[in-house]
Amino acid sequence: MGKVYCDIAVSADGFATGLNQREEAPFGDIDDGWLHRWMFDTYEENRAEVDAILDSGATIMGRNMFGPVRGEWDRDWRGWWGKEPPYHGPVFVLTHHAHEPIEMLGGTTFYFVTDGIRSALDQARAAAGERNISIAGGASTVNQYLAAGLLDELRLHITPCILGAGERVFDGVPPQRLERVSVRAASLVTHVTYRPVRQ
Repeated sequence: MGKVYCDIAVSADGFATGLNQREEAPFGDIDDGWLHRWMFDTYEENRAEVDAILDSGATIMGRNMFGPVRGEWDRDWRGWWGKEPPYHGPVFVLTHHAHEPIEMLGGTTFYFVTDGIRSALDQARAAAGERNISIAGGASTVNQYLAAGLLDELRLHITPCILGAGERVFDGVPPQRLERVSVRAASLVTHVTYRPVRQ
């Protein structure tokens, strides 16, 4: 069975998004370059980490990461990524509102899970087989999996900025110990991998 991992870019004060997420500002009221510039402007320097983000057999994400639609599905939203999302496999979206699966180009299909994080993980395991499972985010989704003890590896990509407010990794997560697996500093980001220590 593969491991359950998460990659998430955060500010130095731990925020993965700013305030007021909306369609025209998916990461809220911030300069998105602060959090994700390292993935694009210095891709060659961070190629291993960028490639590892999508190296999974299935992906789980929260509804906020999938898009800005709230409440009932009242519009034909198909994600932020255009006609061919980068996942190229099954993506399980946590939501309170049922929705038929959405097939996209390149092998990505979005499935909508209404019965919680464990059900999404069970479905992702069945789809991934022996491959790893990615918890893509946002921070709230990552925190739920951390709090439930279901995450095997947490990869933080820490950027040298302070957001001051927004959605923070570790909010609501009970005390637990993390083992540092690796750390690597690059010009625009520091990559830190942790493994939650099982009691």
